[in-house]
Amino acid sequence: MSKAELMDRIAGEVTVCVKCSLWHGRRNAVPGQGDIEASVVFVGEAPGYWEDAKGLPFLGAAGKVLDKLLENIGLLREEVFITNIVKCRPPSNREPRSLEIATCTELYLNSQIALIHPKIIVTLGRTSTAYILSRAGLVNVESITSLHGRIFDVKFITLAVEVFPTFHPASVLHNPTYRDKLKSDFQILKAALQNRQII
Repeated sequence: MSKAELMDRIAGEVTVCVKCSLWHGRRNAVPGQGDIEASVVFVGEAPGYWEDAKGLPFLGAAGKVLDKLLENIGLLREEVFITNIVKCRPPSNREPRSLEIATCTELYLNSQIALIHPKIIVTLGRTSTAYILSRAGLVNVESITSLHGRIFDVKFITLAVEVFPTFHPASVLHNPTYRDKLKSDFQILKAALQNRQII
């Protein structure tokens, strides 16, 4: 089975998944979107209203913020892979619970990342940062403010990969002071991608 066929199979399993309670309220599960040969994978927290409606990641206002950040460093959505820790929208946009995260990541996210085998995982927000770094053996990941804009060399599952935590694009919608921090982080990311000849 080809890489594309394997990724399609994961996506198909996501769309009909009933392994945790989140499926009860979903309209569409959101497997992820982008280039399965990408060197960079962006991992957010969970689908929101528009993502649930359309079945695609990072739409609506937060999606526009992310698109602009990508554009500012010379990347397009089509050149990266974008997904979330959990694939179904939590009720009222609450944070995913630990059992939901454990179920969804073990079944789907870890397999997606292993299949893509990126050079850099960009974690968007505290939830995805805490999961990726703790899974890589770093403990006490409580605050994104102490971790953002730094590169961590880790072993995630069986992969040697770099992890770059930053704020979730939705954060600027609630607190405009994060806009400059996000822009600054993405410039650091751009330099790292250039140094590694990814862009």
